[in-house]
Amino acid sequence: MTVYLSILLFYGVMTVIGFVSMWRDKRQAKQRAWRTPEATLLTIAFLGGALGTLLAMQLVRHKTRTAKFQLFVPLAILLHATVWILWLRS
Repeated sequence: MTVYLSILLFYGVMTVIGFVSMWRDKRQAKQRAWRTPEATLLTIAFLGGALGTLLAMQLVRHKTRTAKFQLFVPLAILLHATVWILWLRS
């Protein structure tokens, strides 16, 4: 497996984890059950799941009014994109 395929697979898995984590937290919020801590959701986003997190924010309408998520999720996407652009150009 090439490095690029491994990276693509990693981001694919993290995107799914980010989406499912947000969707599950939204469902738990509706049921007033135990919730996933915001720090955990943001950590998943910064570890590569930001795309899935952002998708869930829009599709599931979860955490869209929370300032931390409005700022840090797009920032995580920008950070990862910048790192990969710089790495690919070197």
